[in-house]
Amino acid sequence: MSSKMRLTLETGDVVIEMMEDKAPAHVARIKELAEDGFYDGLVLHRVIDGFMAQMGCPDGVGTGGSGKKLKAEFNDVSHQRGVCSMARAQDPNSGDSQFFICFDDASFLDGQYTAWGRVVEGMENVDAVERGEPPANPTKIVSFRAEAT
Repeated sequence: MSSKMRLTLETGDVVIEMMEDKAPAHVARIKELAEDGFYDGLVLHRVIDGFMAQMGCPDGVGTGGSGKKLKAEFNDVSHQRGVCSMARAQDPNSGDSQFFICFDDASFLDGQYTAWGRVVEGMENVDAVERGEPPANPTKIVSFRAEAT
């Protein structure tokens, strides 16, 4: 049984199917942060065309987090279009609140980053976000919540 989350961006809604079986601790933490409203109003601070859109930094620059590091849960999910995965620093166990959604094949990340979800609806709304590192006019997260079942 997989659950779904609704990520509402300024560009529209994105439904993400969570992969509890592949990354249970990461899914639990993302759900917890989302339900607390942590992601609401944050910007997509690093968006690289053909690669990925990164979000989840409370400082809006890619250096911040929630303050709770997660042990890596590397798995067999390939980083393909629509896959959601945790951002991290050099330390593999440094994932926190930041994550990214792949625009295209990023399989060179496989086994090095924790994939925890997959976009099942609304990828066109991810495609529509402002590009840049950081974007001049960054797209914001309106809300991120569990989907009603």
